[in-house]
Formats: sequence, C-alpha cells, structure tokens
Amino acid sequence: MTRLSPSRSFCGLRHGATDWNRQGLFQGRTDNPLNEDGLRQAHEAASMLRGIGVSRIVASPLMRAARTAEIIADAISAPLTIDDGIIEFDFGSFEGLPVRDLMIRHGVTSATGLVSILPADGEGWDAMTERSLACVSGWLDRHPADHFLFVCHDAVMQGMANALSGSYFKNSHGTPFRYVHETAQWRIEQLVT
Repeated sequence: MTRLSPSRSFCGLRHGATDWNRQGLFQGRTDNPLNEDGLRQAHEAASMLRGIGVSRIVASPLMRAARTAEIIADAISAPLTIDDGIIEFDFGSFEGLPVRDLMIRHGVTSATGLVSILPADGEGWDAMTERSLACVSGWLDRHPADHFLFVCHDAVMQGMANALSGSYFKNSHGTPFRYVHETAQWRIEQLVT
C-alpha cells in the first residue's frame, strides 16, 4: 500500500471531550456533542493557538469536532471549512462499547494491539489512514501559503502519526500537536505556548 505523505508540516487537534469519551466508549461516527469539559478544552485550545500562525482550519463534520473548530476559528479569526475526509473512524460493532473491557477481553494493552482487534464490519484502519492523509495533503497542496490546523479525532490523528512517524502518541482532548516534516522523516510534537 502506498501512503500519500503530506508535503509539509501541519497542526492537528483532537476535539474537546464528550460524555462518551469520559465513559471510555468507542465513539466513532456517533455524533455526540461536547460536554462542559469539552467546551472548556476548546476555549483553552483557542488560547494556546493564538499567535502561532494558523491561517486556515479544516474540521471533521461531526459536531464534537466542528464545534471545537468553530470556537477556535472565532478566537483566532481564521476561516473554517468542514471536510468529510477527516471524519472519525467507523468502529462498526464496537461503536458504543467500553474500550477498556474489549482490550481486556482480547488481551491487548497498546494502540497497536487495539488496531489488531477492530471488527471487520467497520472501516479498515489502512483505508481511514489513507483518506485522512489524502485530505490533509490535498488542503496543503491547494493552499501552499496557509498554515493549517486540522480539528478531528484520535483515531484519525493516530493513523496519520503512525503512517508518517512509525508510532502512536499520547493524544489528549483539546491539545494541539504539530506533525513536523524534517527532511525524510516526520515527528509529532505537542505545541507548547
């Protein structure tokens, strides 16, 4: 499988938290709103992102990501576009089930292990990674002068991180990360202000 590697660095942000996040449930395409914590995280992310040069925001259409992106776009006066290319992974029959229980039941303890037990009735992990990278690459190529923030979801960000840098990372709600392209390699770093 060939992976479409973006041409340059970009920022990614996992949406603010929802009640299902707090309950540890697979959320996928279920369109849950931000809870009070999630709204606070979105406003905190907006404060962190002021002054770092983001000039365009692209968000998943799911309300938890779109609302997070709206709060940030309003705060930093950047245009916002919704794009299905970075919608969350479809967990199929795992949707709404407790993540921890399924990991224990299947004897997995890592993100790699979790990816290995995903049900066949959901989206393919590689397919999700491909569509996400294609979405990001397309935006970067069409707008070479813009500095992008993609407001999306943990699985999307993890799939891209693993494809680009070879590993997963600890991704918290409302915490901005930069996917840094250096020569022939990528690294993921948390933005610190």
